Amino acid sequence: MILIKKVLTIAGSDCSGGAGIQADIKTITAHKMYAMSAITALTAQNTTGVYGILDADPEFIGKQIDCIFQDIRPDAVKIGMVSNSRTIEIIVEKLIQYQAENIVIDPVMVSTSGSELLCYEARKTLIDKLLPLGTLITPNIPEAQVICGFKIESEEDMVRAAVCIWEKIHGAVLIKGGHLVHEAADLLYANNQRHWFREERVHTVNTHGTGCTLSSAIACNLADGNSLDESIKKAKKYLTGALKTGLNIGKGSGPLEHTYCLQLL
Repeated sequence: MILIKKVLTIAGSDCSGGAGIQADIKTITAHKMYAMSAITALTAQNTTGVYGILDADPEFIGKQIDCIFQDIRPDAVKIGMVSNSRTIEIIVEKLIQYQAENIVIDPVMVSTSGSELLCYEARKTLIDKLLPLGTLITPNIPEAQVICGFKIESEEDMVRAAVCIWEKIHGAVLIKGGHLVHEAADLLYANNQRHWFREERVHTVNTHGTGCTLSSAIACNLADGNSLDESIKKAKKYLTGALKTGLNIGKGSGPLEHTYCLQLL
């Protein structure tokens, strides 16, 4: 009998395949794990932008999660796009009901262009109810700014923001520093301790789906029994490799090469 780790992604679908559910499944598969999904929304998007969003019915999202946990219990859960309060409440209810483990939350709150994707009520529900359930949350700079309420322009600001977010959710936070102009370091803050992760900055415009990919890779490594620090370290190494491959697809910010580490048959 083959034993395999199982990872569930709860997120929106990207029809162009570079982000969301599609990026998550590719990442999980590249880690040689079994991918499952509960789709929260359909999006019409490609490498040039998002052109439409159709939310799934919250109760149906809950039914998807029921079907997964009642049959194939995941070893880790990654959560991405959750666009309204009722959807967030259903997910919270199910995570508690099934005592889900190794929950990695990528709080998709701000678009690449800087537009906020969640209304005030949904943001509040996300911050107050969902984020505290996370083993780890992985906001980028714009998302961390929404949660902490102030501008982040340096590594010192990242530390202040991490402390502020920790005090709000009482859980581990990884602030991704890729949006800083001169620096590219990620900060993990957990249990009143900080840990910087510094990888080489890959100079490429093809970064579509990097947040989805990193959070899914962290979930995979947690499912495999790694510590939080080691999971982030391995996930960042995987992400760097997927960026460095130099895949160039589409007219805009292209996707990553998620399968670069797999050997051809």
